[in-house]
Amino acid sequence: MRLNKYLAHCGIASRRKAAEIIKNKEVTVNDAIINHPAYEVKEEDVIKYNGKIIKPEKNLVYILMNKPKNIITSLKDEKGRKTVMDILKNKVKERIYPVGRLDYKTTGLLLLTNDGDLTKKLSHPSHKVPKVYEVTLDKKINTSDLKKIKQGFDLEDGHIQIDWIKIIDESGKILNLEIHIGKNRIVRRIFENFGYQVTKLDRIYYAGLTKKGLKRGWFRHLSKKEIIMLKHFV
Repeated sequence: MRLNKYLAHCGIASRRKAAEIIKNKEVTVNDAIINHPAYEVKEEDVIKYNGKIIKPEKNLVYILMNKPKNIITSLKDEKGRKTVMDILKNKVKERIYPVGRLDYKTTGLLLLTNDGDLTKKLSHPSHKVPKVYEVTLDKKINTSDLKKIKQGFDLEDGHIQIDWIKIIDESGKILNLEIHIGKNRIVRRIFENFGYQVTKLDRIYYAGLTKKGLKRGWFRHLSKKEIIMLKHFV
């Protein structure tokens, strides 16, 4: 297999882009820089990209789901409630896992995969993966509270700093909010801290992925372009 094809099979980039990466001397074979995309990779070769060993992906699956309400984000539920795995039952052969969690009542984007490395990266706080939610409150948010949320504030488990927040309807009850924090129930807790109840919560953006064309309760496989984007995102 040619070196540029090897990189493509590792999910680094397309073959054309991989050839550019190789020519830029970002790839080593057995710790020696190789800048020829046509180099024939041998079975015993150790290939590194940016100093990290890379290997071709085998049977890796990446699923994007628009999670419905009242569904558990886990492999199974001891109370017998429906889980996201029930939606995928008999439709995906590989054993895959949710990346992170969405509350029982929270809807929206959920990534599921068997790519352990990507899961660890997306879940680690240091990568600050952006998430955008549409939040519906039980009452209009006042200007003072909105300002405090924008500026940042403290909860019992630490300081909370959001990326941005904006009101998106005339009632003042529906907002969009971007965060990169991974704390449990953080969006609901943000508003509860100021005396509001979240009546609806929908994740509409996750690490560069959107719900475009994906109906509630449906799922799809990520495209090669999206997989590469995700891996470069972190």
